[in-house]
Amino acid sequence: MPKLLHQLPAYRRHNASGQARVTLSGRTFYLGPWNSAASKREYNRLTSQWAAAGGTLPGSDKADELTINELLAAFWRHAKGYYVTPEGKPATEQLNFRTLIKRFREFYGDTLARDFGPLKLKAFRQVLVEMGLARGNVNHHINRIRHIWKWEVENELIAATVVDALRCVAGLRYGKTTAKETEPVRPVPDAFVDAVLPHVAPQVKAMLELQRVTGMRSGEVCQLRMADITTSGTVWTFTPARHKTMYRGHSRVVYLGPQAQEILRPWLRTDLAAYLFSPAEAEAHRRHQQHLARKTPLSCGNRPGTNKKSKVRKTAGDAYTTSSYLHAVKYGIKRCNQERAKQELSEIPSWHPHQLRHNAATYFRKQHGLKIARVLLGHKHATMTELYAEADTARAMEVVGKIG
Repeated sequence: MPKLLHQLPAYRRHNASGQARVTLSGRTFYLGPWNSAASKREYNRLTSQWAAAGGTLPGSDKADELTINELLAAFWRHAKGYYVTPEGKPATEQLNFRTLIKRFREFYGDTLARDFGPLKLKAFRQVLVEMGLARGNVNHHINRIRHIWKWEVENELIAATVVDALRCVAGLRYGKTTAKETEPVRPVPDAFVDAVLPHVAPQVKAMLELQRVTGMRSGEVCQLRMADITTSGTVWTFTPARHKTMYRGHSRVVYLGPQAQEILRPWLRTDLAAYLFSPAEAEAHRRHQQHLARKTPLSCGNRPGTNKKSKVRKTAGDAYTTSSYLHAVKYGIKRCNQERAKQELSEIPSWHPHQLRHNAATYFRKQHGLKIARVLLGHKHATMTELYAEADTARAMEVVGKIG
């Protein structure tokens, strides 16, 4: 992939004519008298247009000969600045584009962008299917490719006819493709959750219980801070600093009732900026428990703190990420199954924290109806809530039994 651009070309003086000039994509533009306000305005206009197009001159002769590698480099420069979190870190969609670009350029990197059409897009789609990606993921990747080409058209790097042609490639349909299908996310039985709770850190246990009661997302429970919690009134509220639909302008409020308050109360802090659930504290608790279970006298063997690695691969942070939270739950399930094997009990199937949001959604809908469930889950539309809430089949069967 071509080298990404990090600075604008220089505003230079042409000594022979006394004019200001700038060189963009191999072409020199004369801007007017050196150091004049008009020349600087022209410089700002040209360089802004050039930078917005990813370091390529829109409508230039070179644009017609751009390879896909060059277009991907231009888009990636845009993506690195656009798909970021409020803290300036790469957002999930940026990582998705990075994975896609790496795969895509292996097959079509040297192809001229103008020559990329529906047949090549379908061929790449089949490559993704053969790699074992699920149908939904394949469709998402194909839509991302269309988005890249749309961005190129927006910045006048390629003709709009290419995007129009790519829109004709339909998404993979259920039952009409060899791509694998993923199972819909279901609530996890409470018995499975209760069996795992004793085998995870106290912080993780509280996070799981809180998700089961409130239906908040894994990313939301990981970022709980006192600064974002309002404890006045009988019902507390938690307003996440960032959430999944923030980029759409949606607001998100998590309502914390008596059960949630009881779970949170031992973890409340005086430091408003500190995260309530800290992996560093969980690791310190784990080591303390190991020390209490020590059988070797302190006069023998390694003393506490003397057997440290000189180079640690990674250290526990101040806040869980969705990945570290998931890893902690998976580790708890593994430990639970080890204990159950000793007791000759059946294994607990693997599950993940996000399923607890489905548990809460099903309970909210069953007890209080779809409208209340939508508000508590933070959904803009009830149709999304229906995807999370399992149908109350037991109630339906009871009604059918009565009416015959």
